[in-house]
Amino acid sequence: LLNKNKILALDVGAQGGFNSDNFLPEKYNVFFKPILVEPLKEEAEKLRKENEYVIANGLWSKSIKKEINILGNRLGSSSMYQPDPNLFDLHNIKKKDYINYKITNKVEVQCETLADSLNSLSIQKLDYLKIDTQGAELEILKGIGNFRPLIIKIESHIHSMYKEVPNWSELINFLYKLNYIVIDWKGIGSHSTRVPAEMDMVLIPNFNEENGKRIINQNEEKFISLMLIFGQIELLKIISK
Repeated sequence: LLNKNKILALDVGAQGGFNSDNFLPEKYNVFFKPILVEPLKEEAEKLRKENEYVIANGLWSKSIKKEINILGNRLGSSSMYQPDPNLFDLHNIKKKDYINYKITNKVEVQCETLADSLNSLSIQKLDYLKIDTQGAELEILKGIGNFRPLIIKIESHIHSMYKEVPNWSELINFLYKLNYIVIDWKGIGSHSTRVPAEMDMVLIPNFNEENGKRIINQNEEKFISLMLIFGQIELLKIISK
């Protein structure tokens, strides 16, 4: 299907490299050409050793300087937002583990929009977008410009453990206004509610609308490939009709 072409993938929250959360089986990594976003200089330099495209600034809805709250005991949970211990109980975080969510440092980074960052690399089209940024997903999406990926995988906080994170419904409504629809979600981590406190959500262009059909038809081989990689075979059969 791909005829040696690569699926161009922007991985926002790429500490550890592309697909570091193993959401997709590792055997499929070979089909992707990753663009990794890492605003922390030391981590960005590590990624540059093995990757052609590394964006060494933060992403936001506009060009601005922002502070990242570094959680030195749990780097994967560092965020533009501050952890709130009053919200930890919902996530079944024990008192003895609160130290893991302590802010150990704050780093000011330059942030640019997603669109401007890709344009600076002379990239004009994006096939796959993954955003896992501990609450900053909506602000990053606001800077997407005219890019319309074939699949978006995004972390959504229904019950966030960070202060002032936008409501998850704002995030989903924004994506629906961009003409994307949810096709899959998986809960993340432990929680005390009857819904996941956090979820990985997968969205594709709305294939029931003309704009969605156009995006899919213009990128048919890559769309089919991504749907196969994501295990969406039954839905792919329906869309193909």
